Amino acid sequence: MACLRCWVEYETAKTIVIRNKVVGSVFRLIQFLIILYVIGYVCVVQKSYQVNDSVISTVTTKVKGTGFTNISGLGAHVWDVADYNIPPEGESSFFVLTNMIITPNQMQSSCPELPNQSTICMSDCDCTEGSSDVRGNGIQTGLCVNYSETVKTCEVLSWCPLEIDTDLPENPLLAGAENFTVLIKNTVTYPKFNFHKRNILPDVNSSYLKQCEFNRITDPHCPIFRLKDMVAEAEEDFQTMATRGGVLGILIDWSCDLDFPEHYCGPKYSFRRMDNKNPENNVAPGYNFRFAKYYKTTDDVETRTLIKAYGIRFDVIVFGTAGKFNIVPTIVNVGAALTFLSLVNAVCDWFLLTCTKRKELYQKHKFEYLDESNLNDETTYGTQ
Repeated sequence: MACLRCWVEYETAKTIVIRNKVVGSVFRLIQFLIILYVIGYVCVVQKSYQVNDSVISTVTTKVKGTGFTNISGLGAHVWDVADYNIPPEGESSFFVLTNMIITPNQMQSSCPELPNQSTICMSDCDCTEGSSDVRGNGIQTGLCVNYSETVKTCEVLSWCPLEIDTDLPENPLLAGAENFTVLIKNTVTYPKFNFHKRNILPDVNSSYLKQCEFNRITDPHCPIFRLKDMVAEAEEDFQTMATRGGVLGILIDWSCDLDFPEHYCGPKYSFRRMDNKNPENNVAPGYNFRFAKYYKTTDDVETRTLIKAYGIRFDVIVFGTAGKFNIVPTIVNVGAALTFLSLVNAVCDWFLLTCTKRKELYQKHKFEYLDESNLNDETTYGTQ
């Protein structure tokens, strides 16, 4: 019978005005905090009234500068961009050579392999003709020959003389690379808003680009950067980094609020070293690779100069989002945030029903049961 009675019951809200300074103050304070959250955090900080789009970017770079070295094997040499910028075109990155190990006059012939645990031998029986080691320098001939007066190694067919890459100069050979400059041309698009812009201002002419250099205070809009300044902003020393090489990130932030005029949307540059330089984990530090310059002698013999190049690779990383006012997210997000206002009544009701001295009186007025039989009783219903 009790279950049937519960089944046919109906509940309706009843408004009770309670004059209590403590509860009233808490009620208004919570309401104020929620409204402050909606206006301050949801609207101002999160900008939930906007629809957003991610940036699409393209980058090209052009390095300029000349350097001079006087190296054994090359002699006096002037380095221009065709020599140290390898490759000349990269995908949002460029490399500048700063140090090197040069092995000149290599020819296809046979010579002793560099000594290590697997190549040191005592007789020809220790060498296998035709075998090769992926960490070695050539194909074994099967002969055990003198590498020095005290050491014998297996002979290999290779580019001889072999490179000895342990004699890296302590100071970068191309130390003047710190004064080289790079022009970064960056174009971005926000397709949802049909917004396009370059990091080169529209009123800039070619004469300005020939003389400007990026400076956060005096010339923050110049797209030409000095390599030393970029490395310094990453809290690194150029000459130290140039000795063994490394990877530097050029970060371009295109985060924009398109509710403001277009000229407020511009790139924000920052710089950070990207490769690992942890002294506790310094295995294979820096950045290097090899390339060769080939030529033929007067006897028509193919010869090459092998260069193990150390340098700094600059990676240009473009990121950002743009936002613009839209009525749909405004209604959805503000409406969702304002639903927290319904919690204020629940909190105050809980406080009155559990924590106050007169909780039984409040409970009596808060919840009232009205039977169907009482609806015809004028003393009970009609005078309410």
